[in-house]
Amino acid sequence: MQDVRDAIPKADQTNKHAIEAALGAQCAKDTLSARERKICYYIDPIKRDVAHPFSLGMPVDRLCKRINKSNSEICGVKFPVKTENLEKKDLTKLRVKQLKSILVDRGVECKGCVEKEEFIAMVQNTEHLAGSDEF
Repeated sequence: MQDVRDAIPKADQTNKHAIEAALGAQCAKDTLSARERKICYYIDPIKRDVAHPFSLGMPVDRLCKRINKSNSEICGVKFPVKTENLEKKDLTKLRVKQLKSILVDRGVECKGCVEKEEFIAMVQNTEHLAGSDEF
């Protein structure tokens, strides 16, 4: 959503039709990931409902909460944790659940891992298995 807001000229940020056109243009791009295409699939039928709060300058996170009433699937799309160039100090800030999801995305099972430090070590040891987020 922030990409759409950045693509719209300042003068058109309050114009609902321009916002709807920008949403359509963003969703028509061939470079979208699978998760972004899924969000576009959900937003396409409710463009007008999205454009109204967008035109009022509502922050993207609040916009998500508002359109969640129309379709709860939109805010349920989760993007993977970015793992490029993560250092140990960055990994310690992640939750164990996020560390586990990184390992699952890499196809690695951490048998016997109990402590957070063990999960961090496994994520660092499997750095070479990091791939793209396409389905």
